[in-house]
This record gives sequence, C-alpha cells and structure tokens, in this order.
Amino acid sequence: MPDSAPAIKLDLPPLRDHAQRRARVLMIQGTASDVGKSMLVAGLCRAYARRGLVVRPFKAQNMSNNAAVTTDTDAAPGPDGEQPRGEIGRAQALQARACGVQPSIHMNPVLLKPQTNVGSQVVLRGRALGNCPARVYHEMRQGLMPAVLDSFERLCAEADLVLVEGAGSGAEIYLRHCDITNMHFAERAEVPVVVLGDLDKGGTMASLVGTWLLLDQADRDRVVGYIVNKFRGDFSLFEPACDTITEITGWPFRGVVRWFEGAARLPAEDSLALERPAETSGGTLNIAIPRLSRVANFDDMDPLAAEPTVNLRWINPGQPIPAETDVVILPGSKATRADLEVLRREGWDIDIKAHVRRGGRVVGLCAGYQMMGCVVRDPQGIEGDPGETPGLGLLDIETEIGADKRLIEIAGKEQRSDCQVSGYEMHMGRTTGAGLERPWLLLEDGSGGVRPEGAMTADGRVMGGYLHGIFGADDFRAHWLEQVGAQAARIDFEARIEAALDELAEHCEACLDLDALFELAR
Repeated sequence: MPDSAPAIKLDLPPLRDHAQRRARVLMIQGTASDVGKSMLVAGLCRAYARRGLVVRPFKAQNMSNNAAVTTDTDAAPGPDGEQPRGEIGRAQALQARACGVQPSIHMNPVLLKPQTNVGSQVVLRGRALGNCPARVYHEMRQGLMPAVLDSFERLCAEADLVLVEGAGSGAEIYLRHCDITNMHFAERAEVPVVVLGDLDKGGTMASLVGTWLLLDQADRDRVVGYIVNKFRGDFSLFEPACDTITEITGWPFRGVVRWFEGAARLPAEDSLALERPAETSGGTLNIAIPRLSRVANFDDMDPLAAEPTVNLRWINPGQPIPAETDVVILPGSKATRADLEVLRREGWDIDIKAHVRRGGRVVGLCAGYQMMGCVVRDPQGIEGDPGETPGLGLLDIETEIGADKRLIEIAGKEQRSDCQVSGYEMHMGRTTGAGLERPWLLLEDGSGGVRPEGAMTADGRVMGGYLHGIFGADDFRAHWLEQVGAQAARIDFEARIEAALDELAEHCEACLDLDALFELAR
C-alpha cells in the first residue's frame, strides 16, 4: 500500500433501518486487551444457542495473526479460480463454532495481521488489500465503517441475537473519531454495551472507574452495566469494590465470571497467549517451537499439547533450543524473511542444523516450511523491502512471495502413513524445487484427483508443507507420534473442543443471569 491512505470503494446496498432488525444486540467491551472478551462471547454464543436461539458473533476489527478460512459466496475468488474464500480472526471462527454455524467474513469484516512493528496486512471482508503502515491505516479506517455496518446488519437480519465484541479498551478516547470497533461503532449501530473488567490482572476498580471517567456522557449512558471476569477466591471480599464502582459510575453490576479452567482447551485468539505459555511436562517426547516475532496460526500445536506423552515448549528469544529436543517445529509466520533473520539473530538456525546432524526431526508449517528451503524471494516487497533471504537449506526448495493469497480448506492423505488429513492453506508464496519430487502429502485437487504437497527428506526426518491443522487429524497424529517415539492417547481432538465449549456455556450459565443479559440486548 502507498504511504497515503488509499480510497476505499465499496459497492454496498443501502443500510437497513435499525428499527427493522430481527436480532437483539449486546456488545461486550473491555477495560483493556486480554481481559477475556473473546472467551466470554464464545461462552455466551454457545449458551444462548443451546437455548434454541439463532446467535451470531461480530467483531468489527480484529488484530491477530491467528486466522481461519471462511467460505462465503460474496468473498473474493481464489487465485486459481477456486471457490470464493475469505479469512477472519480465529476468535470469531471459534465463536461461530460455538453458535453451531460456519464462519463468515461478515463476523469480522476488518482483520489486521501484523507484519512489522509499525504496520499490518489489512484484510477487508476476507480479501487482503495489502500492507499498510499504522499511520496510514489510522487515516483510512473511518472509510471502512460502511463495510463494517453493512456486515453487521447482514448478521442482524439472520439472527435472534448478535453478540458484539469490542477491541482492546473502549476508553481510548483519542481514537474515538476514527474508531470502527468500540464506542463510535456502538453509537453508529445503536447497541448497548456491557464493560468487562479482569480481576486476575488487578486494578479492576481503577480500570472500570477510569473507563467511566474518560467517556463522555453519551457513551456513559450507552453502558448498561459491567461484569467482573477471571475471579478466583472469595468474591465477598470484592463486593464492597462493586458497590463503590456502581456508586461512582451509576453502572449496575451484572455479575462475576469465575476463572474457567477449561480455557486452555480452546484455541487462543492471538500471541498474547504465548506471554504465559502453558508448557506441558511429564511426557517422553520433547518438542521445541521457536517463538518467532510474527508467529501465526500457532493453534496448529494445540493437538500436540493435548497429548500427555508430549512435552511442548515454546522457545523465547534469548533461549537456546535444548539439546534434549526430539522434534523442532517451525510454525507459521506473517513475515517469513523477517523471521528467518530472527532465527539467525537468536542462533536458532545453528541449533536446528546441529539438531538435524544428531538425527533430530524438524517439521515446518506454512512459513516454517518456506524457511526450511534454500531461499525466500520477495521481489514485489509484499512482506517488506523487496529482496531475498537465504533459507535454512534443510529442503531443496525455494519460495517466491507473490500478491495472490491462497485460501482454501482441503483434505487428503499423508504419504508415509496413508492417514487422512485435513485443514486449510493460507499463504502468499509459491514454492518450487527438486525437493517437491518427494512430497509429504497428497491433497485433493478439486477435480476428483490429488496433487502433491510439501516436501521431505529421504529418511523422513525433515518435512514441511502448507497445510495448517494437520495435527488435528487424530489417526495421523497418533501415527506420527508413534513414529517419533511417543505413545498417542487417542484423543478425539474435535470432540475435546466441543466439550470445552459446552463446559464454557455451562460456566456462563452458572455465573451470570443470562435472562437478564438477554433483556439488556436490544
């Protein structure tokens, strides 16, 4: 994208009259990032869906490199003329699953995928517009409001209840004039707001009262109450604080959500979750994953973390890859060349090559697969400055980053095990080279045949490919674990997620008055 805000031209129908909405709407805003908005909305989505309501999630703008593929007839077609696909934040895809529906681009019309410290790829209604410096996006985003409101109204037309999630803090008043996802959106869409505070972080009273203090009177009046989240212990000790908060703000206390232990069994929204990684221990197989600066779709590792025989460890900058590691997994990244430089800066490239010489195994997923080749080229400057970066040289392949993004859900087989696998591809690079003559996977080609995908070494110890979600295939995961020397627990991973969503819904039912919350929606 250019250094000035590009014009956004959208062919949209006239917005529906709010009075004609089918759905009731309630918005959950937070006092800060990572207070549990996404998890609470997912729980409420499942709880109300279990009551027989047609429920839809909505988040106008999300910033995350954890994304999911959608299938929408109004999304952009694929680069090879494939069925139209889009992408949205992983949190909204999980919330859609909680509602029992397929994810849609309208559930998260604007997705920002950070590529540098000062810029992101901008995805509008499932289609990547390009890379954008933060200041440029700041100038252009108010122009996205018509698309945001149109997507929101589409959901309202098909649902009984739309649960809207804010982004970060709703009290960032210096951004309100160009805000498309917190109080400015609430005003334009005429929706009531519940503010969520996080007791686990501390400072809950100050954050809630501070939010009230910063808002103008119209925004204060839009708030219909507040909820305290992530509470552990005896709540009677905090009740006087709630009395004080209500006395100062006039906002009614709408309940407390106690700490939900099952949260670790659900996909995390973004890399904030890796700030406090829940490392597994006590197993026999040691898996190390370098924490790249622009790590993406790291929920690829969740099925492995669920296995009791696996010790899964994210390696932070400044730490070496442990010598006792059995498998190194190179995860996805939103900036392949930049994260290749991170690997070298941290000395992880040396650790990985030594690991391979000792007979260790390496698996690369998407950008991690690209890094394993001989070179990554970016002649158009899609990810940053145009140029090329040497890869790790573990596979005889090379990759060129291009403007076309491949978005597809796909299934097939893993070559060595003949096990069924499925997942999705989400990448902008095309990979070539002699290493592709020994593919890792055989995937459906859309016309009844199969196509080779990925590459691996002759001994099968080094392999990589573009398929996200491959370890979610239970039979393949069990076979792979046995091949690398661990016993599989035969977990039904999809059933595990469904059970966690049901438990989260029951947790919300036990903690909150859902009838009262539904009455607040309007």
